[in-house]
Amino acid sequence: MKQVIPPAKVKRLRVSLRNIGAGGMLGAALGVAALVPCTVYAAQQQQPPAPCHPNPHAAEDRETILNRGDIRQLPDALENRLAELAGRPHSQLPTQAYAEAAQPSQLFQYYLLDTTGFEPNPFTSLFPGINDMAMLTATGPDCGLSTIGAVREVLEPKPDLPTDPNNVRAFIDVFTDISGLFVINNESGWYEGWMIHDLRVAPVGAPLSGGRAQFGTITASDAAALQAKGSHHNVPGEIFTMDGNAVRFPSSADHFPDRQTNVVPIQLSMGAWNTLQQSDGHAYWEFNYTTNWIHPLYELPFTGGIPGTFEAGQIGALQSIIPGSGPAGVKNDPIRYGDNPNTKGVLQASGPRDPDKFDADVDSQREFRQRFIPSGLAKEVFLDVYERLISFEPSVTDFKKRLFDAYAAEVARVDTNGDGVISAAEGDVDTASDGFPDNERLFIPATQFNRFAVTREINDGLLAPRFAPSQKAWVLSGFLVPVNPAVPASAGRDGDDR
Repeated sequence: MKQVIPPAKVKRLRVSLRNIGAGGMLGAALGVAALVPCTVYAAQQQQPPAPCHPNPHAAEDRETILNRGDIRQLPDALENRLAELAGRPHSQLPTQAYAEAAQPSQLFQYYLLDTTGFEPNPFTSLFPGINDMAMLTATGPDCGLSTIGAVREVLEPKPDLPTDPNNVRAFIDVFTDISGLFVINNESGWYEGWMIHDLRVAPVGAPLSGGRAQFGTITASDAAALQAKGSHHNVPGEIFTMDGNAVRFPSSADHFPDRQTNVVPIQLSMGAWNTLQQSDGHAYWEFNYTTNWIHPLYELPFTGGIPGTFEAGQIGALQSIIPGSGPAGVKNDPIRYGDNPNTKGVLQASGPRDPDKFDADVDSQREFRQRFIPSGLAKEVFLDVYERLISFEPSVTDFKKRLFDAYAAEVARVDTNGDGVISAAEGDVDTASDGFPDNERLFIPATQFNRFAVTREINDGLLAPRFAPSQKAWVLSGFLVPVNPAVPASAGRDGDDR
């Protein structure tokens, strides 16, 4: 059995494999002769078997990554995963992280991704009689080489902005690098990354007048009702579970619909991307208060990922194409709130909808037709649905009604003009709402997104993840790894420091 070099030793051996001659002369000179064959094997072991074609520059590419300025100070596990990606067949090396400030960007957390942490599905696995004679549409290229990836999150130390990633005003770059996804282009297919925050049991606070819970809290009565369920797991601070039992994250032993995770995910989109010719994918995304917004939660009953909804014919029964606060809230005029093809006219912000048009010198030029809502407001909706069993509609047990009512109610607290939409101006972090001096509370910090997943999407018109909240369209996943203290993780300067 061949020995695989431990990650720590791979990092120590920063020498060019091209310079290792017969008999490992350079290794012997450095006192690491025994490591040379292991290192060579580490560079070769991730090559696909015949008849697929290996990367002929594997050792050189791994060395390049291990010594690149934005990589060489990273934690061992992350550095070696990136080197592993570089050694495989690829169209490009893992994306270079450039600084967007005078000082280097700082890595404060990362995720390592693979296909082992969720139920096998037709995108990732072959099932006899179903797709065993068909091509896998996601994982499985390069003659069965496993699909893996890495996500780096680095803070930009910009002037006048926070340098603490726990602060929702910080600006953060997210780099995703993946090996082993086929190119997808039929029916507008793509892959999408998602940072996942698992809902926690909120702290107990005194209710407001009328019995409503304060923002971010539950009442003592709510807490008692939660703790009475299951094995009494749901106490403040713990990850919330729907059955009241111990946390059960997605696993390869799951079986839809009878065995699923019992946590409640809030999934933040990292945007869509496709893969390159040799099945590697690379995506860049900016995390800040202008992008930290969640898909319309009222789409969830119509994605097919909630047991029973497919059988009830609910797939695609409702969409958010015209922004509003959902079935229990405001329904808007599609002429005023639809995706207007005109670039001129009397309509405010007329033209194609552009969610990135967040900032402007005058509010009238900021996007007012946002379909998403800030992540912390999405969390507030889920507190109403799952945790405020007494303080929010105690007589209502139907999931869809609780969700629709909670969505409309929480949007209304921030929506100052009553149109059922959280506009860029209304959702800005500096805007006052619901008696608070600003909207900091409306955003979940990057450091609280404890999982990451990649999904195989297709154009179904929904903004929610395909089959959410199940894992039926997942192709990769992984857990957060914090890095404290943060380490330098950029080299060179970006052409535009925005």
